[in-house]
Amino acid sequence: MVVEFGEEIDPRTNLLVLELEKKIRGERLPGIEETVPTYRSLFISFDPQKFSHHQLKEKLQGMISTLEIENCKEGRLVQIPVVYGGEFGPDLQGVAEMKGLAQEEVIRLHTSREFRVFMIGFTPGFPYLGVLPPEIAVPRLETPRLKVPKGSVGIAELQTGIYPLESPGGWRIIGRTPLQLFNPETNPPFLLSPGDRVRFFPISPKEYQELLQDGSL
Repeated sequence: MVVEFGEEIDPRTNLLVLELEKKIRGERLPGIEETVPTYRSLFISFDPQKFSHHQLKEKLQGMISTLEIENCKEGRLVQIPVVYGGEFGPDLQGVAEMKGLAQEEVIRLHTSREFRVFMIGFTPGFPYLGVLPPEIAVPRLETPRLKVPKGSVGIAELQTGIYPLESPGGWRIIGRTPLQLFNPETNPPFLLSPGDRVRFFPISPKEYQELLQDGSL
């Protein structure tokens, strides 16, 4: 079953999605196997032999009617170090040229605000973050790369995100972080969760290498 709350990337809509998921988990409804939040909807996998479609629909309608988000606590803040440009951010110069900005201004805008983790997807631990300043919003690459390095920080339209693993991808890469976003041996395996807040800050290539060698990452 899918519950939809809106059509656009909007923090309030996403908060409603996460609040409904929280209610479902809190009530421990029988037969609920998995919940997957997105920007604007919540996917719910359930066992119809334990909880019928009709029963679940009625239960969800009751939950939705009582959702209150005005007093919700903000998610935790996670600081993400990023080395921008050069071999670490091969698309930074192109983004700057497309928007008529200096590379330093693109970096300043990318580090000037907190981003909300709207959802996790695409690859394990990949955070979809928003909302990007419109001054640096650019479309995806016309031809995706076959390999995007682990830790790459990309932008696409009004979104920014981080590649937890080496994978194909079409986002424009402006930097890279040494932080490990996905580790299957930890619980939870993801560094970030929907509802968290992220703030990027610039580091030098030397600091990047030092952090990589730090066993705590």
